[in-house]
Amino acid sequence: MDASLHGATWMMPDGPSRTPLALRDGCFAEAPAWRDFRVDLRGHLVFPGLVNAHEHLHVNAVPPLPAGAPFPNSYAWIEAFQAHFAEPAVAAALAVPKALRLRHGALKNLLAGVTCVAHHDPWHPALDAPDFPVALLRGHGWAYALGWPDYGPPVRASFDATAADAPWMIHLAEGTDAVAQGELEQLERLGCLDARTVLIHGVGLDARDIERVIERGAAVVWCPSSNLALLGRTLHPRRLHAAGRLALGSDSRLSGARDLLEELCVAAALSGLDAAALLPLVTARAADVLRLPARGRLAPGVPADLLIVEDRGGDPAANLVGLQRSELRAVVRDGLPQIADPDFADWFTAAGIDAVPVTLDGRPKLIAAALADPALLALEPGLERLIDAGASPAIAAGARE
Repeated sequence: MDASLHGATWMMPDGPSRTPLALRDGCFAEAPAWRDFRVDLRGHLVFPGLVNAHEHLHVNAVPPLPAGAPFPNSYAWIEAFQAHFAEPAVAAALAVPKALRLRHGALKNLLAGVTCVAHHDPWHPALDAPDFPVALLRGHGWAYALGWPDYGPPVRASFDATAADAPWMIHLAEGTDAVAQGELEQLERLGCLDARTVLIHGVGLDARDIERVIERGAAVVWCPSSNLALLGRTLHPRRLHAAGRLALGSDSRLSGARDLLEELCVAAALSGLDAAALLPLVTARAADVLRLPARGRLAPGVPADLLIVEDRGGDPAANLVGLQRSELRAVVRDGLPQIADPDFADWFTAAGIDAVPVTLDGRPKLIAAALADPALLALEPGLERLIDAGASPAIAAGARE
């Protein structure tokens, strides 16, 4: 059943709104209809589903390297990781079928309110599953890195094959040494720096490099947690932010934060940017960088991806930036609830979605049964089935009391 959301404040493209928000056929509609299932959201804020501009979905359960001295660049980290493959825990994690690991990475993102992800690795058939938990960036070009040409498509060939209206992504300047600092010039000599170019990390970019990026209409995806863990340093984001050429990514748990919500907290601490300035880096600004006009916004005709939080007053963005995933009241994909607090049980029922009661970081939740595969839940720390998946939403709601 289609739904209409009443009483909340929505973060619309032209500012906050309190008009009812209609969800029809998986998209936002102009106005509610009398037959819609009515969701009372008084005292709540509704945000667009978050956009994660850089992620490696299939490695989120792989144990990271033990903490040590910072590496001069990502290539040194890759070299050091080779011996880590022999660790029993790493080998066991990589023995899990890749299709399941990809789905786990998607679930990790969805639990944190992310409904669209840019996956920076070779495509896999599992990503085309109709019930894949998140939407994915598609039709883009990519290469892995200048210094690691044996993985992924060739740099110049992939750039040339990328459509004019699509992004082309590459890890670049991921380091603090001369190798990283020279990569932008190398990329420019290859003829691969224009408005399609999206650079991942950019830690080695200096002020002049950043101006060249902006002049060419290119952009950078900032992953501060990963940068600090690997390199002990990250880029200065303010100039790119001011130019509208910055998005935020979580990389993966192999080197980065637990999820994009945690990455927002790290970004806030490092940049001094307030919540209102940071929120676009995971919504509309990120969607613009990725050439995804239908993502990161609440607007008629675009996919009805959203997240719901309590309105605690003050700046609306500050009610989201700083939250943990268990504090999200509900995450909705294509107009349908996917994970929510138990008092949203009636919405699951009206939408025809079997809901499974779980705990997320100790808090009771309902999760769509399609996401509750035991093998999938077992990969995610902090997510546990509460009672049998066949229990009704009404029973699940009672588990909260």
